[in-house]
Amino acid sequence: MKTIKEKIEGKVVVITGASSGIGACIALTLAGQGAKVMLGARRKDKLEELAAKIKESNNHVEYSITDVTKSRDLVTLVQKAADVFGRVDVIINNAGVSQLSRIDDLDIEGWDEMIDINLKGVLYGMAAAIPIFKQQKTGHIINIISTSGMKIVPMQGVYAGTKNAVRTIAEVFRQESNGEIRITGISPGVVKTDFADGIKNDQMKSVIKDNMEKLAISPVAIANAVIYAMEQPSDVEIGDIVIRPSRQN
Repeated sequence: MKTIKEKIEGKVVVITGASSGIGACIALTLAGQGAKVMLGARRKDKLEELAAKIKESNNHVEYSITDVTKSRDLVTLVQKAADVFGRVDVIINNAGVSQLSRIDDLDIEGWDEMIDINLKGVLYGMAAAIPIFKQQKTGHIINIISTSGMKIVPMQGVYAGTKNAVRTIAEVFRQESNGEIRITGISPGVVKTDFADGIKNDQMKSVIKDNMEKLAISPVAIANAVIYAMEQPSDVEIGDIVIRPSRQN
């Protein structure tokens, strides 16, 4: 029976939102198992820093500055992985943003940001990878979603809406796919990252940071869930994984 490393080693994995938090942890964990990782994010300095760290262990890594709100950036990212490594096995749509507020606060700018990154960014990632996956007759899409939307609460209306839209789109694609392209949704709960730093609403930023202090699990748990989905044989598809702190309601 193959070890986990034998199952992951050599796989070419594209990761968006890879410069920090969950994305960076996934990249480091997969590279440690011998995967060849292509990093995509907006911050060049963070990408260079992460790539250098991965190279310290003689693992394969490349990066491309990527804004997931621009479809051409996703095409460039995925195509660079194919050109450098010869194929693409997995795309992990991880980039995301949260702006939490009441609907009647009318944070239209925040709505647009979440729709552009959390929803359209995932679609653009899928659109960039699917043609290559079809040509290869194999591929795996992994969307990092959220537990938000599984439990409907105030202040998360539009954020949860973008996450539930991704769930719906993924289920439709699963049914439309002939099985050659697998799709997995991983929904983390409270995870220890700098995710709250981008929240404009000071009250909600404070609440999220407080929850992180009390509840948050390591992003390594999410990376391990990615590995679990990836290591399955080609005829097995892991549809949805919910992973959260055991004390999170």
